[in-house]
Amino acid sequence: MKRIIAIVAGGDSSEHDVSLRSAQGIYSFIDKERYDCFIIELSGREWQAVLPDGSRADIDRNDFSFSTPQGKIKPDFAYITIHGTPGENGVLQGYFDLIKLPYSTCGVLVEAMTFNKFTLNNYLKSWGVKVADSILLRKGQSYKDEDIVNRLGLPCFVKPNDDGSSFGVSKVKTLEELRPAINKAFGEDNEVMIESLLEGTEITCGCYKTRDKSCVFPITEVVTSQEFFDYDAKYNGKVDEITPARIAPETAERVSKLTSSIYDILGCNGIIRIDYILSGEKGNETINMLEINTTPGMTTTSFIPQQIRAAGMTPGDVIADIIENAFRN
Repeated sequence: MKRIIAIVAGGDSSEHDVSLRSAQGIYSFIDKERYDCFIIELSGREWQAVLPDGSRADIDRNDFSFSTPQGKIKPDFAYITIHGTPGENGVLQGYFDLIKLPYSTCGVLVEAMTFNKFTLNNYLKSWGVKVADSILLRKGQSYKDEDIVNRLGLPCFVKPNDDGSSFGVSKVKTLEELRPAINKAFGEDNEVMIESLLEGTEITCGCYKTRDKSCVFPITEVVTSQEFFDYDAKYNGKVDEITPARIAPETAERVSKLTSSIYDILGCNGIIRIDYILSGEKGNETINMLEINTTPGMTTTSFIPQQIRAAGMTPGDVIADIIENAFRN
């Protein structure tokens, strides 16, 4: 009997539409001979399953089931592809834990920590992971622009502390640009992180593990003509993505080992993707972690599907690994 897979998408952040694109990618990857799949779109209190004929059915939050003309359907597994709240910050994971529905991502604590950039950076720094110097501001908190610049220098990056896809992110080059950039970031979140600039080669590396397998994917080099890897670069093609990255083999090995180590330090589950900046002399670079994506993009052109194919695998097989791992004793 086929397992029923709920591909859970949408959410309540600016990344709602991006998430729906990832859901379509995952739906296309999953082996329909092996699994029955339904996309479940969450938007505020409106949770609906998209049925094969395009109609929609409301989700019963007691058990995440929904009704169809053929009867009630209760998913066996939730493949979460929400970028932002509530699927990338632990909120949805807590709900699934309560109703005992297995899911594809990390657990509540890890999701909450990785979604909070400032907390994550300071935690991993205690493990020796290199990160940019940063300052956290909360809405309503008083601060002096000059103090921030004196601490972090210019240029610097201003970003929402809890968000993704580069919404609300600014590269600040002058003191006069700082305050508007902070206000822009506060439009996305109640906390803003300001980071010192890290210069070098931007790369990203995906990884997943099961009870009997550990797989770190080939590294992708990110080259963009934009000021930084912003929304346009990520989703509108204004970037060159080179897999495998044009870096020294010994550097690639160190990045892969660090990615695997961070996965284990945090106790991750499913696919994660870690973004880095390599700075310094080629072959002996410092590996600086930028952020961790625990529900990385899964459109047909996203980094992870590219890296999976570069590893000689298929996205469908990797997704099946993650699903079946949840049912192994």
